[in-house]
Amino acid sequence: PVLSTCLSFLSTGATASELVVIGEVGQDVTVPCYYSIWSRKDITSMCWGRESCPTSKCSQPIIWTNGWRVTEQHSSRYQLKGDLQKGDVSLTIVNAREADSGTYCCRVEIPGWFNDQLSNHKVVIKKARITTASPHTHTSEQTS
Repeated sequence: PVLSTCLSFLSTGATASELVVIGEVGQDVTVPCYYSIWSRKDITSMCWGRESCPTSKCSQPIIWTNGWRVTEQHSSRYQLKGDLQKGDVSLTIVNAREADSGTYCCRVEIPGWFNDQLSNHKVVIKKARITTASPHTHTSEQTS
């Protein structure tokens, strides 16, 4: 019982979860991130950054939104295609490359001390597997 009390105190404040997203080179890869909106006053700013979530803002920010529209975009390859006003701030990486692999931070800025919603996502972009027909040609062997 004492241990569970300690753990409950440790888990308060901003928490960061980690998800793994696997995609293929040349494909559009969507990294999910959502927050709850009950009324218009809940719509808030957020950012996506490369690397794990720091104590505030985003490291190496790649895209920002004020909750209504994208206000800063590092590259047209990074897009927010979801409905921002419904809390869908999922990141789409257009035409993914192997260099896009790594950790991404989704940080939703919730008012109040240490209330921000953080999630770290490990993105793995693999080379596309060749799906052409088998190169083996089957010839009938003749024995004399």
